[in-house]
Amino acid sequence: RGVDAEIEQRRFRLLLHTDDPDAACDAAVDTFGVVSASPAGRTEATVDSICAGLARAARARYNGGTFGVSARRAGEPSAHPFSSTDIEREGGSAVWEAAESAGVTPEVDLDDPDLEFFVDCREDEAFVFLEKRPGPGGLPLGTQDPVVALLSGGIDSPVAAWELMKRGVPVVPLYAGLGDYGGVDNQARALSTTERLAEYAPGRDVRLRFAPAGDAIADIADTVEAGRMVVVRRFMFQVAAAVAEDHGAVGIVTGESVGQKSSQTTANLAVSGEAVDLPVHRPLLTVDKTDIARLAEDIGTFRESTIAAGCERLAPDYPETRARLSDVEEREPDDLRERARAVAARVDVLGDETDGELAEGETA
Repeated sequence: RGVDAEIEQRRFRLLLHTDDPDAACDAAVDTFGVVSASPAGRTEATVDSICAGLARAARARYNGGTFGVSARRAGEPSAHPFSSTDIEREGGSAVWEAAESAGVTPEVDLDDPDLEFFVDCREDEAFVFLEKRPGPGGLPLGTQDPVVALLSGGIDSPVAAWELMKRGVPVVPLYAGLGDYGGVDNQARALSTTERLAEYAPGRDVRLRFAPAGDAIADIADTVEAGRMVVVRRFMFQVAAAVAEDHGAVGIVTGESVGQKSSQTTANLAVSGEAVDLPVHRPLLTVDKTDIARLAEDIGTFRESTIAAGCERLAPDYPETRARLSDVEEREPDDLRERARAVAARVDVLGDETDGELAEGETA
């Protein structure tokens, strides 16, 4: 992240010793497993030292309005001859006196203060801070085995990938190029959202994998009418499964949500999932579109996902909404799985190893 810091691991805490605490906090709150981050000053674990630290913070940041002091003390009872209530009472007096000496009229509000002073007192040291910047929470990335993330260039799929990353799951982003039915605009959107996801995974390879599936998709569009979108979805899952095998991934994640599209009815989702042996994770299955869009805005992928994209319509005029597995298997091309493996074998990487321009018209 370009932040020079020395990291010290404590119980339930990571301490970053740095000359740029704001930049360090910005990096920390984009890190999975981090609940919150705070620029803090360190003091000795004594009431006098803590009060001195609070007074310094008050002189630097308290310009009037209401304030409160919230203290938390951890460790054996014998470690400190004082309680958290003692810290709050004595610390509040220190802030009050510092404000008055600076010509500021102090006012206390312990329920909803304009400025809250926090104290985290450990056995042998204490920290004084004024803000808690929320992080994503979840689990540290890499504590689970990876999955392939099918990215479409839309709003939903990067949010779904992010949700699994939040649970410690590394992702292998995969975009299936759909030829005339996808277009370079969709590809650009998938690439942009992947770059944002990569910011949550420093040091990991989160470059977008590109599968040149245009010719195979065109053949499906020409030969399959009823159940076409289910067949397309099954083909994409088979490509993703082959890519997963190459990358040691143990599943697939998609942005599918029940009823959002014709291919995402419960019946069609069941038939699509039957195409592969790997589990298909759908973290957005019951999430409304408006909530998905809000999540996309929160994690920083919404704007890239809504860039205008022009492409041909792939869905038929009357799409199947209650597909049956036997019917779909009868309609789909006999060599669908083989073509999926052939496409997966020609996956390229968008990023450092390519110039970002990949042809869609090669035979798969």
